[in-house]
Amino acid sequence: MLKVDNLKKKFIRYNADKKAEEFWADNGITFEAKDGEIIGILGPNGAGKTTLLRMIAGILVPTSGTIDFDGLNYRDNEIEIKKNIAYLSGNTKIYNTLTTYELLKMCADIYEVPEEKAEKRIKEIATALNMNEFLYNKIGNLSTGQTQRVNIARCLVHDPKYYILDEATSGLDIISSQIILDFIKKEKARGKIILYSTHYMEEAENICDNVIMINKGVVIKEGTPSLIKSTTKTTNLRDAFFVLIGGINDEE
Repeated sequence: MLKVDNLKKKFIRYNADKKAEEFWADNGITFEAKDGEIIGILGPNGAGKTTLLRMIAGILVPTSGTIDFDGLNYRDNEIEIKKNIAYLSGNTKIYNTLTTYELLKMCADIYEVPEEKAEKRIKEIATALNMNEFLYNKIGNLSTGQTQRVNIARCLVHDPKYYILDEATSGLDIISSQIILDFIKKEKARGKIILYSTHYMEEAENICDNVIMINKGVVIKEGTPSLIKSTTKTTNLRDAFFVLIGGINDEE
């Protein structure tokens, strides 16, 4: 189980008068994710989603709050935790001159995956993400959807338990998106804990067990998609979100 308790992150920014001011990117985020569960992290740009995921992934240090991975914490178990994490950033660049296979093998070596196990895992992922036809092609020659599948695969080659996926299908065509979503559902069935951040509310309704809606650094609603729609008297999560924030205004 993954437990996030009262997580906060404070940054410094400069206002219109060029004066420094503090602001909370995330302010008191709390939730739990069980084994075999997909948690949707939803909200507009600037809501605090990426900052939250980066703290959970161990890339940013929280200002306060705790993150618990099956009883382990970053202070005492940083390396062990990070070996069990797959983190997909929305802007990760990968080596265009390598083939898909070469990149996956390199990532497996970084995580010290034994040779035989690495070969088996690469074959499994290539099949699951429909990558066999371009497994030995250079990444620089791949389409956007193919490249994103490679990007996801390189995060998962060491078969971690915790998946932190930030905008996994952003900008992709419907076929590539569906391949990725189907793969995520299969990994859920294997007992993985999956945090899934997306702008696409329809995706969240389709694959998420629970949803955490964030706006301006705070949780405005948490629950199953059905519960959130029911309590907001809406038929979809997009409308539910606007109900919760009181509609659209110039500041959103």
